Amino acid sequence: MSLLEAEAPGTAPAPDGEPLRRNRDFLLLWIGAGVSMLGLRAGTVAYPLLVVWQGGSPVAAGLVGFAGVLPQLLVQLPAGVAVDRWDRRRVMIACDLAGVLSMGAVAAMVLAGGLWLPLLMAAAFVEGSAALMYRLAERAAVRNLVRPDQLSAALGQNEARGQAAGLLGGPAGSGLFTLAGWLPFGFTALTHLLALGTLLFIRKDLQEARPAVSRRLRTEVAEGLGWVWEQRFMRAAVVLIAGSNLLFQVLGLALVLTVREHGGSPATIGVIGMVAGIGGVAGALSGPWFMERVSMSVLICGTLAAWTLLVLPVAFTAQPVPLGALFAGMSFAGALVNVVAGVHQVRVTPDALQGRVTSVFALASSGMNAVGALAGGFLLAAWGTGHTVVGVAAAMAVMAVAAVLSPAVRGSGRAARTAAGADTADTAAGADTADSGDSGDSTD
Repeated sequence: MSLLEAEAPGTAPAPDGEPLRRNRDFLLLWIGAGVSMLGLRAGTVAYPLLVVWQGGSPVAAGLVGFAGVLPQLLVQLPAGVAVDRWDRRRVMIACDLAGVLSMGAVAAMVLAGGLWLPLLMAAAFVEGSAALMYRLAERAAVRNLVRPDQLSAALGQNEARGQAAGLLGGPAGSGLFTLAGWLPFGFTALTHLLALGTLLFIRKDLQEARPAVSRRLRTEVAEGLGWVWEQRFMRAAVVLIAGSNLLFQVLGLALVLTVREHGGSPATIGVIGMVAGIGGVAGALSGPWFMERVSMSVLICGTLAAWTLLVLPVAFTAQPVPLGALFAGMSFAGALVNVVAGVHQVRVTPDALQGRVTSVFALASSGMNAVGALAGGFLLAAWGTGHTVVGVAAAMAVMAVAAVLSPAVRGSGRAARTAAGADTADTAAGADTADSGDSGDSTD
C-alpha cells in the first residue's frame, strides 16, 4: 500500500530536483510554526515573572504553571482525533485565533494594572491547548507538502527550529518583561497573527482526501492506540521515550541542585541551557546526514549508550564548562534520534492516523515528564545529587542493553528501509503519472 498517494489532492510531489528551500508552501508552514513556537516560549517564561513581580505568591505561580501543562495530559489524545477528523488548516487557524485572544486578554489585563489569577490560569490552559493541537496538525501536514525523499530533511529542519525557539524564547520573554509587563504576552499574540497569515497563503491541502465520518471520540482514540500497539517497533519506541524522558526530568532537577550547592547562580543554569540548545540544533540539522549512513537501530542503541556515557560524569563535576559540554552532547543525541524516529513514524503511519499516533507518543512523553519531576524530588532528597545521577546513568545503561537485545529495535532498520523504499516508489510513480499527463489533480 502506498504511504503517500501521488494523485491525492494536495499531496503531489514537488518537481524533481527542486530543493526544499524553494518549496514555497513548506517554507510558509515552517516560518509560521517557528514564529508561533518562539512566542509560546516567551509567554511561558513570562507567566511566573508576572505573578511574582505583581505580588503574587509562589502557590499562585505554581497554579498558573500547572494550568499551562495540564493540556498535555487532558487534551493530547482528543487533539489527535481533531487533527485527523477535521481540516488541518482550519484547525491551525482556530488555534492561532485562540492564542491571539488568550494572550491579548492577558496583555490587556496587565495594561489595566490588574492581576486576576483565574483569567491567567484560563489563558495559560487555552494557550497550552491551542499550541499542542497546532503542533500535532503541523507535524501531520508536513508530508503533504514535501517530496517523500525530502521528508527527513524537512523534519530535521522542524526539529532544529523547535530547538532554536526554545533557545531564544526564554531570553526574549524575560527581556520583554523587563521593558513592560504586558510585552511578552502582546508579543505572543502577534506571533499567532503572523502564523495565521502564513497559513492563509499555503496553496496545497494539508491532508489527503478522506470521507467525512462522524464517530465517537473514544472509538477514534482507540484506533490510534490500537495502531501503535500493533506495531512492534512503535511499542518499543513508546517505552524508550517514556523511560528516557523520566530520567532526563530527574537529571534536570539534579543539575539545578548541583549548581546551587556549589555556589552557582540561575544565570549559570541559563548558560548551560543555551549551550545545550546549540547542541540540540546541531543534532537536528545533522539528522538527515546520519540517516543516509547509519541504520535506525544503530542510531537508537547508540544514542542510549551515548546518554549513559554523558550522564555519568555529571555526578562528579559542578564546573559550568564541563556541564555545558555534557548537556550539549546529550541534546545533540536527543535531537538526532527525535528526527530519526519522527521520520520513521511519519513515513509508516497512514495520513488519516497521523494526529492520533503522534498524540500517543506525546502523551507518553508528557506523562513521564510529570512522573519524572515528582520522582526526582524524592530521589534527590533520599540519595543526594551524586548518587541520584549515578542511578540515572545506570538506568540509562539498562535501557541501552534492553534496546540492543530487543528484536523490535533490531528490526527497525529493516522497517525503515522498507518505508524509505515505498516512499521512493511513490515518488517515481508520481513522476511517471505526471509525464503521462494523467495527474489532473496535481497542485504543484
